[in-house]
Parts: sequence; C-alpha cells; structure tokens
Amino acid sequence: MGEGKGSSLVHLMVVILCLVAFGFSIAAERRRSTGVIHKDERSNTTYCVYNSDVATGYGVGGFLFLLSGESLLMGVTKCMCFGRPLAPGSNRAWTIIYFVSSWMTFLVAEACLVAGAKKNAYHTKYRDMIYAQDFSCETLRKGVFIAGAVFVVATMILNVYYYMYFTKATTTSTQSAHKTNRSNSTVGMTGFA
Repeated sequence: MGEGKGSSLVHLMVVILCLVAFGFSIAAERRRSTGVIHKDERSNTTYCVYNSDVATGYGVGGFLFLLSGESLLMGVTKCMCFGRPLAPGSNRAWTIIYFVSSWMTFLVAEACLVAGAKKNAYHTKYRDMIYAQDFSCETLRKGVFIAGAVFVVATMILNVYYYMYFTKATTTSTQSAHKTNRSNSTVGMTGFA
C-alpha cells in the first residue's frame, strides 16, 4: 500500500459495484413498462395491458449494488467517525466534504432507483381494470432511472475521492503520532546516557 493511497482492492470493488449499479439503472430505463389500452368486448370494460416488469428488477438490482458499494466503503473507513482520528489539515477538510457529498448523492440515487422501481411495479401489477371512457395507461416517467444513474456515477466519483483523502488523513495522523512518540521517548533519557 502506497503513501496515503489506500487499498487498491477497496477502490476497485467500490468502482465495480457502482458501475454495475449504473448498468442496472440504464437497463431499467430502457426496459420501462409501457401500457396499451385493450377493450374487452364481453364485459365492455377498458383496461391497460403492460408489456413487462423487468425494469422493476433492474431498479432494485441497481439499488442493492449501490448499497453494497456504499456499505463496503463505510465499513472499511468505519464511517469516518469510529476509526483512527484524522490529522488536522486540508486532507481532513476534503475528507469531510467528500463524505457529506457522497452521502447526499447516494441518498438521491437510492431514492430515484427505489421510486422508479416502485412506480414501475405499481402500474404493471396493480392497475387491472378501470371503468372509464377516456383514459390513458399511466407509466413511469422517462428519466427517473437516468437520474438515478447520474447520481450513481456522482456517488462513485465522490466515494473514490473520499477514500483517497481519508487514507491520506489517517496516514498523516499515524505518522505524526509516531514522530511525537519518538521525540517524547528520548527527552527524559538525556541524563542517563
């Protein structure tokens, strides 16, 4: 492990998990369900028939992969609060900025993915019959999963920078503690030499 670089495996796993979540988000947007109005001649009712519910599964998959990437990073860094103290300075400031920013983008991405999956599933599974003259088949708005995908990429970038500055701040803290201990241990020994 290099000076303040952190574990390459953690970087790689976070990036891979976020990219898989991004792929699921794009796939969910492309496979959103669409509805077609059908009329039943026997009962004289009009109802919507939806093509598939694959986008719901993709949205939930993206949610879970992003959650696992964030959980991995927060587990390794101990959520920045419970591990080693961070050394004062610019690295600590950037760590805090990237930590807060990554959590904000993470929450927005997860909200987009869950809301899109829920709305897509609601219309495909629970909208069976409607007794009305003029109605349209409601579907998920275009762009909900794309917004989630954009925030997934933003979360990935912020997580990489957060981990990079976190390791710099903890490495600097550890090095300064060792230097302090070494200088203090020789101070009282001058009279015995």
